[in-house]
Parts: sequence; C-alpha cells; structure tokens
Amino acid sequence: MARSEVAEPKRPAESGGKGSLLELVAIVAIALGLALTIQAFLVKPFRIPSESMVPTLEVSQRVLVDRVSFRFSEPHRGDVVVFKPPSGAEAAGVDFGACGKEPLPRDQACPRPTSEQADANFIKRVVGEPGDRLKILEGRVYLNGRLQSEPFARPDSECPICNLPREITVPPGHFFMMGDNRGQSADSREWGPVPEEWIVGNAFSTYWPPRRIGLL
Repeated sequence: MARSEVAEPKRPAESGGKGSLLELVAIVAIALGLALTIQAFLVKPFRIPSESMVPTLEVSQRVLVDRVSFRFSEPHRGDVVVFKPPSGAEAAGVDFGACGKEPLPRDQACPRPTSEQADANFIKRVVGEPGDRLKILEGRVYLNGRLQSEPFARPDSECPICNLPREITVPPGHFFMMGDNRGQSADSREWGPVPEEWIVGNAFSTYWPPRRIGLL
C-alpha cells in the first residue's frame, strides 16, 4: 500500500516591514548610546554664549571639547578650556561678589575663588598657571613681571577690571582664566583662579558655522 503523505501546514511568512523596523530601531539605539558615551567621556560639543572670547570665538559658534587629555596632562597657558566657574560667577560684576576673599582691593585680581563651583559651563583661555605672579595692565597680562605676547587678545585700557597692577600669585592646583575680549569678559579677574578639578576639557576645534571650521 502506498504511504500517504500529509502536507505540513504553511507558516505565515515573516513580515519584511516589521523586521526592517526592528533593525532600524536597534541601529538608532546603538548610535544614540555611542553618541552619549562619546559626549560623556571623550568629546562634547559646546555653544559659545557671549562675546567674551571674540575675536577667537564668535557668539553662537560651536566648539568640540576634548574631555580626555587633561586626565593625563595639565592645562597650559594659551589653552582654551571649558570649566565650571566658582559659585556666584554667573552674577559677578565689578563688586567682585564671587571672589572668595572679601573685601577685595580694587587694584588687584581676585586671588582665590569661592569654595563651591557653579552649575554653568564657561569657556575662557588659560593665562596663568600655578605659582605664576600675575597682574593686568590695560587688559594685558603680565606674568612674573613680564608682558605676555597675546596676539589672540583684544585689549582694553578702560574697563573696570582691565587695570589691576597689584600682583597676585596663582595658588597651587589652580589656573587663571581670561576671555580674549578683555573689556567684555567676566573671568578670573573677578572670581578668582579655577581649581584644576573643575576643568571639563580642552576646546580644540570649531565645527560651526562652516566658514569658521578649524583647530583652535
């Protein structure tokens, strides 16, 4: 007797659209995870919020910040860095309200910051390292008695914090920050040197607008 064959019931074909959608979701999730990891540990974009770094950086220009290199080396004079400023720096003015030393003579920069950091991110240039003796005349930096060559700076001889002839000494483990636009920058002159551990990273490149793309 011939053996009868029973056909297996057909399985419904897997939807190609559903598979593609799941693949797309997985790719987007992986890409987002990588992007967040890179921003958290490697490179983070920042937007320039003010005129304090003109002419080097314009308002709304975008920069990339290296968050890794300062874990293995210290900042140096001339570096453009992103950091957490001392508490009160966001509202600082000519009254030096964010300086950790009160009262502050009007002829010197703030010698030390408040003890707590602010939530904001600032971007400035390192102009003084630990142990440097520093003063400001007509918006120009003098270190250890010598006028510094600063082709990137826009000096100002008349702003309230552009003439601070009495020297201060940058404390150990701290860095003195100033904006390149010396007459339009609230910086370490008002709220003091920044502890090294408050520095987020080194701004090494601009990526927007296209006409300003390049290394810093």
